[in-house]
Amino acid sequence: MNLPPEMVARGSEEERLAAGLDPARLPRHVAVIMDGNGRWAKGRFLPRVAGHRAGVQSVRETIEGSARLGIEVLTLYAFSKENWKRPRAEVDTLMGLLREYLRRERQALRDNNIRLKVIGRLDDLPASVRAEVTEAVEYLSENDGMQLNIALSYGGRAELVDACRRMLAEGIDPASVDEDTVDRYLYTAGCPDPDLLIRTSGEMRISNFLLWQIAYSEIWITDTLWPDFKLRHLLEAITAYQGRERRFGGTSSSRSEQSAAAARG
Repeated sequence: MNLPPEMVARGSEEERLAAGLDPARLPRHVAVIMDGNGRWAKGRFLPRVAGHRAGVQSVRETIEGSARLGIEVLTLYAFSKENWKRPRAEVDTLMGLLREYLRRERQALRDNNIRLKVIGRLDDLPASVRAEVTEAVEYLSENDGMQLNIALSYGGRAELVDACRRMLAEGIDPASVDEDTVDRYLYTAGCPDPDLLIRTSGEMRISNFLLWQIAYSEIWITDTLWPDFKLRHLLEAITAYQGRERRFGGTSSSRSEQSAAAARG
């Protein structure tokens, strides 16, 4: 694959990695747990909020890189339900950074033909943030390129609870409920499940993120802290993904037989 010269320098590791990717085998949906901002700041004897500010550049580079590669959906875990337990000053800073990002970056998102959806319990957010989110979603609504999902006040268990509540409220017949039914009531309704889940900072857990959707996702974990995560790391993750065999509970032979049958029509 070729990426524009403004993104990758000639002869760089990024150019080498991009050239080795198979465009036909890209993950449709990439989900990212952006972790390590606090540790990045602590390692530099800076306040935690400095790490969050530094992480904005990684957000920008990951979004643009994913869009240029042709990823259909990118979901970023920005703020969990549990994050409300953090010190008030840190939470206020994070909310301010979010508003600033949406206001400052929405033109770039429009230029890159990116759509925006915010998933989670949005009623938990301050009114000023909800207003900024609504305005940004509307501003990008006519785009038809990559869908960017930003998870805010999000929890995987809460998502499943909310899906159940909506089904009950609408009087869904219990006997008719199957996996497709549940999919339709999730925050991510209409999106393919993530093919690739990336976690930074080396932590070996999924932190209540997309619990239903990542049942068969390939997981790639890097020790790199989020503010240091760049296009090269995204390309490394996709390269690793393309080197794996996805069997979805079957065997190599059964997958091959299914593929052959599909090819025969």
